[in-house]
This record gives sequence, structure tokens and C-alpha cells, in this order.
Amino acid sequence: MTADDDLCTRPATELAALVRDREVSARELLEVHLRRIERLDPRVNAVVTVDAEGARAAADAADAAQAAGRPLGPLHGLPVAHKDTHATGGMRTTWGSPLHAETVPDADELVVARLVGAGAVRVGKTNVPEFAAGSHTFNPVFGVTHNPYRHGLSAGGSSGGAAAALAAGFVPVAEGSDMGGSLRNPAAFCNVVGLRPTPGRVPTWPAPMAWSQLSVQGPMGRTVADVALQLSVIAGPDPRVPISLSDDPSGFAAPLPERLDGLRVAWAPDLGGQVTVDPAITAVLTPSVAVFESLGATVEEACPDLSGADEVFGTLRAWLFDAAFSDLARRHPDQVKASIRWNAELGAKLTGSDVARAAQLHTKLYERVVAFFERYDVLLAPTTQVLPFPVEVEYPTEIAGVHQDNYLEWMRSCTVISATGCPALSVPGGFTEDGLPVGLQVIAPPRADRRVLEVGHAFEQATRFGERRPPL
Repeated sequence: MTADDDLCTRPATELAALVRDREVSARELLEVHLRRIERLDPRVNAVVTVDAEGARAAADAADAAQAAGRPLGPLHGLPVAHKDTHATGGMRTTWGSPLHAETVPDADELVVARLVGAGAVRVGKTNVPEFAAGSHTFNPVFGVTHNPYRHGLSAGGSSGGAAAALAAGFVPVAEGSDMGGSLRNPAAFCNVVGLRPTPGRVPTWPAPMAWSQLSVQGPMGRTVADVALQLSVIAGPDPRVPISLSDDPSGFAAPLPERLDGLRVAWAPDLGGQVTVDPAITAVLTPSVAVFESLGATVEEACPDLSGADEVFGTLRAWLFDAAFSDLARRHPDQVKASIRWNAELGAKLTGSDVARAAQLHTKLYERVVAFFERYDVLLAPTTQVLPFPVEVEYPTEIAGVHQDNYLEWMRSCTVISATGCPALSVPGGFTEDGLPVGLQVIAPPRADRRVLEVGHAFEQATRFGERRPPL
């Protein structure tokens, strides 16, 4: 391993300390990452827009600020790439759509501004599915993102470019969003860590439907501590966001435990019969879950009653897609992919009674889940129902011999959890015999985001699955 490779694969927490202690400058750290992107990304296609000169100017300014003794942010000097559905002022943001192939926003949206404000150096944008719809990253503007662990397989989505960039060592810091698994699914496919926070923990602004809690933004990293560090700067209230939580986010960056003595763990290998899971995934995760007992926890097979979660998620997603895409699809039917048109059409057919029924089911689901977490501290489940699949396949249509009716069915291990309002962390859970990553999903009660970080970190430190780097 070269010195460049070593720097590019270290945790963000270690790199932040190196820069802060002046063992490496922000400019030096940037240059090793730019070289790695140039050398390896043509095979991965994770970072689709690079602003090298802008990044160099920002890195030089970071070094000058440090030399002048000015206060340093928690992410000072760390290269960051932003999801290509998140607006970056002065930098192209395409949403993976030919309709926006040359769009350059005037200003950063909130999650971008908070990362940059914490000292991160903006390098570029990470690839997404068209309008972030779907858990496989491909679009007509930039093409498909490949899994760093095996070329030709999916990196997941919709934050697939971010997950692949982290796994490949292109950046130490990245962010994404998650409606039905878009932070968790690609993290699982690429052996990194992705957190879907409690809705409102990371405020989204601007947002056309600011009261909605289905889609959230959140951090991704190579370690749980990296994710916790990022959460400490992107979380926190914003008066423009009606659902934003008021808690001080600084505590997320506090040291994480390595023991879980007394923790009550529920393990749901198929989410109480709600989902079909590839047996290869269950075979990897079953022995991994046993690790929790060695950490001092008690483990039982149990699952909350998730009935109605499918209808809640399906109705609310269709309602949001109708609002976001129906008019666009009517005006540009050949430039909006079929799966988006399908979901928007479902939304256009909804009645007020349909949405009201979903709201009632949502309420009952939330109450049952909260009651479940009076008996257990965390719920463990597979992050994904399938292993990374060939990039030519839009989505899996069969799992373990069971037909999947549409492009949402195969990601229900994440979508039903989205409907609960719980924070959910995907952490590396092991590898199949032929070397494909498998993710373990750690779920906690609403607002218990710190808990999933603590549990995920202890498991990560005990297993070290995340330290297995791809063969690039």
C-alpha cells in the first residue's frame, strides 16, 4: 500500500486529527484524493463532477486559516463529495436527469452548507439514480456506478455514488438522503456505514413539502465514528424546517462505547415474516448477530407488528411522487424514467380517503413500534434482501424464488422501517463466501439516534468487517 492509499483509506476521524495536528495539510490531503479519483474512478464512476480548482482554493484557504490561528471546524480540511440531488452553489447539480444536465444552482442547500461550514473541502458530486428514485445508481447523464468490491455489480442507491466513493477511498466524508433505503442500501452493498436519522434530526432545506417525514438526509462514512462526527455538524434545529429537532447535536461526536452490557436486542431475520431475504444474507448475519452476546447483550428473535407499513410507505411515497413528478412527466414523458412515471401515476389516483387511511395506519404503526421498544433497546435486521446484482438489471424481480411485483418490493427491508420513523443504521455485517458485502441494520426507537451509533460502533469494533477494503 502506498502512502497515498493509506491516507485515502483512513477513517475521517483520524484524518481530521492529522490535519489539526499539522501532520498533513488540507492541500496535501486533497491532492492525494484527487489523484486517486483520477486514477480509479473511471472504473467505478462514483464522483461524476469534480471541481479540482475550486477544491484547491478551498484547501489553501483552510491551511491559511489554520496558520493564522483561526478556530477550526470539526471537519477542517476533509474532502467531501455531495449527492448530485443536493444543490451546490456554483457547481453543477443534475439530479441524474437530462432535464438538469447543465443546471448550476445559485446557493448551497442546508446540508451542504453545514458540511462546508464545518471545514470540509468541497470536491465534487456523487452519482445518483434519476431524481434519486430507486436503489440502483444509474442515469442517462452519467451512466452506472459500479460496486468497488466487484466491477459489474450494483453499488446500490440512491446514494450509490456516495457509498462507492467512500469504499474506494475517493473521499472520507459524504452525505446522502433516504426515503426507502437510499442511505442504508448502498452502505450495505459497499461495506460502509449509512445512517437514516430520525426525521427532523437533519433538517432538509429548502424542501417543497417540509412537513413530510418520509425522506431524510444523513451522513455516510467508512466507520460509525465518522458518521457520528458528521451527524454532529449536519444535525440541529433550523427555524425554516417545521419538523427539525431542537436537541444540541454536539453530543453525537462524543466517544462511543465498545461494550453493550445489559442491552436488550431483538433480531428479526425476515422482519416478522414481512420480507423475503436471500438465504445467503441470512447465513452471513446469523453468526454476526451472535457477536452481540459476547459484547454483554441479550439477544432474542422478535419483531414489532409492522402490518400496515407497506400501505403507509406506498401511499405516502406515491403522494409525494405525484406532487414532485406528475407535471414534469406530462411535459417531458420521454425524459422521465418509467418507474418514476409509474409511481407518480399511482399518486395521481389517490383520494383524500386513501391518504387519510395511510395517516391512521401510520399512527397505529408508530404506537406499536414505540411499545415494542419498551421491551427491547434495539432491533436488528438485514439491511437488504438481496446481494449486489448485475448493473444491467434495473431491479431484482425475484428473491429466493419469490416474484417481486414492482421496483419497490425488493427493498422492503428498508421501506417498512422508513414508515416507522425510527433511526436506522446500516453497518458492515460480514461477507459471503465469494466476497460480497452484507449489511446489518440497527434500528432504535424514534429520536434514539445516539443509540444506533453506540450499538453499531461496538459491533464494528468487535468484528472489523468494515476494515476489509475493496480490491482496487
